[in-house]
Amino acid sequence: MGCDGIIQVSTGGGEFASGQKVKNAAIGAISIAQHVHLVADQYDILIALHTDHCQASKVDSFLIPLIEETEKRRAQGLPNLFNSHMFDGSELSLKDNIKTSVELLKRCAKNEIILEVETGVVGGEEDGINNEDLPAEKLYTSPEDMVQVAKTLQPLGRYLLAATFGNVHGVYKPGNVKLTPKILRDGQEAVLNQLGADYKIPLVFHGGSGSELSDIHETLNYGVIKMNVDTDTQYAYCRPVVAHCFENYDQVLKVEGEVGNKKFYDPRVWCKKAENGMKERIKQSVSDLKAEGTSLLK
Repeated sequence: MGCDGIIQVSTGGGEFASGQKVKNAAIGAISIAQHVHLVADQYDILIALHTDHCQASKVDSFLIPLIEETEKRRAQGLPNLFNSHMFDGSELSLKDNIKTSVELLKRCAKNEIILEVETGVVGGEEDGINNEDLPAEKLYTSPEDMVQVAKTLQPLGRYLLAATFGNVHGVYKPGNVKLTPKILRDGQEAVLNQLGADYKIPLVFHGGSGSELSDIHETLNYGVIKMNVDTDTQYAYCRPVVAHCFENYDQVLKVEGEVGNKKFYDPRVWCKKAENGMKERIKQSVSDLKAEGTSLLK
């Protein structure tokens, strides 16, 4: 598609990558990042590495070790391990959220790392964090909050803001998710009116899975530069595996005393099908975001 991409590692993803015995999110994230650094050179697009949704309680065990790893690499003349990190302080008061964000952004800026922060709360459930029963007002960031974030963070370094406008993790039946993209419009206008054009916020759209195309396109007009699509890609990865197993039941399993067929149950066979399924869903997202042919390398 000729589009640059972002690979994100969550704390749960990091734990999984480190193995079920180790379960160390930072070690797993470092492992994934090192692999991407090796293979990314084989592609004619840019790959950015980002960590996702680190809650305040996991900063010391996840974010700080990753920032330290980049500091070590830079001291050796190597590129950053990760290009950006997300601090999710949405469970804190806005005052405490911004205080921690300031501390992290100062350290990130020294190492040319972008910091993503969040105000408001993304609904739904992801990585064991359940926000399904939150009151509706928690799912919407106010213009005042956006102004406060921009005023405080913009002078310190590069940052992204995941402002919430009814977003949820996961996929729900049509009509169940009440996105209000104009929340972003109103907040951005307040920022520009009070602080000026230099303070325009680069925004992030969390919970992109299952969103209407019209909502996606509308958010692009208000400053969204990054959209997270996780649940849809998980399904796109899993669906071909299920089909493979159903269609080749007696080859995948050792049924009625038979031995099955290694050519069918070899994980490399069905993982390739899974990867191709995910590839098609990512191509759809690239198209939805009007990003085809936009690589900075072109």
